[in-house]
Amino acid sequence: MLWALTKSGKLTGNPRAKIRQSLRIAESGQRRMSDQHRRRAALTRSHPRRKDAPSRTRYRVARIESLAPGESLKFMLPIRGADEECFLINFGGEFHAYVNRCRHVPMAMDWVDNQFFAEDGRYLMCQTHNAYYEPTSGECIAGPPTACGKFLYRVPTEIEDGVIYARPPQDEFED
Repeated sequence: MLWALTKSGKLTGNPRAKIRQSLRIAESGQRRMSDQHRRRAALTRSHPRRKDAPSRTRYRVARIESLAPGESLKFMLPIRGADEECFLINFGGEFHAYVNRCRHVPMAMDWVDNQFFAEDGRYLMCQTHNAYYEPTSGECIAGPPTACGKFLYRVPTEIEDGVIYARPPQDEFED
């Protein structure tokens, strides 16, 4: 037996009736769903997440006073479902963060733990390949020909109340 929902909201057992949604006629003459049905539909409706929506999760890395100019700090950050080693630098009072991976061969850039700056402190240096990178942009300016012109993978940072936060990069890695 099929049931029908009348305008008054009562169920009737009419075997030939089709199931209809409870509708009310608005003063303007347009048909609209009842408030009860609208609330129920909103609760049961699926809301898929967009895959390209930016990550809102941020991770605390350090306080700004803990990293003097010319210093670096390594930290772990979840990227693409795995913990990746990253590093934060203070270059002339500005903070920049990158994934700890040379663009020539995907391996860590520091062979002495947490040492990323070249001797003069003007460039970042991959200790394995002697590739030099601009600290502000991450661009490789000297080193193996396959690395020159490529950029380190930047980690987005933000500073709030003296604390440096990092977010996982949205761009896909080539390696």
